[in-house]
Amino acid sequence: MHIVFFGDQHLESLGGAQVSMRLQKTHLERTGHTVTVVAPRMHGRRAREAMQDSAYLDLPSIPITPDREYSMTWPGGRTDRWLDAAMRDRPPVDLVHVQADFWGAFIGHRFAARHGLPVVHTMHNRVDVGIEATAPFPGLVMRVLNAWERRALGPAAPSGIRSVAASSEDAAQELPPSGASPDSGDGWAYLRRLAERSDAVTAPSSHFARRLERHGVFPSVDVIWNGIDDEIRADVLATAPPKADGRPHLVWLGRMSPEKRLLPFLEAVALSGIDADIEVIGGGGQLRAAERLVAKLEPAASVVFAGRVPYADVLRRIAGADAVVQTSIGFETQGMTVFEAATLGTPAVVSDPDIGAELESGFWPVADDTVPALAVALRAAAADVAAGRALHPNPAVAERFLQSSRTAAMIEVYERALARHR
Repeated sequence: MHIVFFGDQHLESLGGAQVSMRLQKTHLERTGHTVTVVAPRMHGRRAREAMQDSAYLDLPSIPITPDREYSMTWPGGRTDRWLDAAMRDRPPVDLVHVQADFWGAFIGHRFAARHGLPVVHTMHNRVDVGIEATAPFPGLVMRVLNAWERRALGPAAPSGIRSVAASSEDAAQELPPSGASPDSGDGWAYLRRLAERSDAVTAPSSHFARRLERHGVFPSVDVIWNGIDDEIRADVLATAPPKADGRPHLVWLGRMSPEKRLLPFLEAVALSGIDADIEVIGGGGQLRAAERLVAKLEPAASVVFAGRVPYADVLRRIAGADAVVQTSIGFETQGMTVFEAATLGTPAVVSDPDIGAELESGFWPVADDTVPALAVALRAAAADVAAGRALHPNPAVAERFLQSSRTAAMIEVYERALARHR
């Protein structure tokens, strides 16, 4: 098959969805499939190395963040024409896999509609929670986003999978919950319009899949976890030194933005008074604020900002840590870092109860969303590690998280979408 991925951001930019898509692409290619990745062109110093892979089809774009890490492409006729011309030199497309929520989703669904192609849509993002966490006027932003979506996509074709489901005994499942209008301006209405144009919808966790179904986004959402590269995991496990005894080593990693709650984490580290080594991996707009906060609070723990680290090195640091700390709440649709940690034998401090339920065991839960509660959990984790009684992750996670198994599951979804579309 020739599968075309559509993303909001270039796969070489920072982010969990981008890491997942890179792994999906690699494993699909290993099984003999062809993948083209359509996303906005990167800017800045890393743009040149991002152009090395011929599978990337980089759309004309403009940078949208001060560090030029992220960019956007405006969906519309000009982009449609540019994309169609660029695709003429590539093999015929069998299926579109949209893994975007904004302009990438609009461009991907427009492309599929123009060419009569089946669509699988992976929903990586709680749109409503993300906007509430990052936008100053989230209600207004959500209404504008819904209006933009309606204008960019137009009415859905009546022959999609949702109309098939509507005639079945499961029709009630696809309807929005009582009091919610399909044309309302909330995040669920926004996701419903994307799902209406899809032959299959997948989500990276059971809790997000069930939430999508409860809000009438799609009748039956396939759960396909984002995975970890089989070969890199094996290499990390074979070469990682044993965890050091003594002072606990905790790792926080991710994009430094408000919804990830890095600053509350650093406040909790100081409040907890733990004697530990804290490594913060990643980059983003809150880096300077985080550095200033540590200088102001002067925690007993040592805090090191490691910056952006290549994927394989991130996994090695996770494997060498005593625990990974997960701090966002309600935003993550999976929470890849704690699953990567569990796969590598490293337990986690988990703030989001949905993520904890998915892991099932092998973590220190945070009682609520307050800094004192996080400080209590950090103290418990540090004390257990120092006493030699660290928790052991759920061994079942390791098998279910290998990317090879996730790719096999996704290929089954592709084949089903192709069959439904015929």
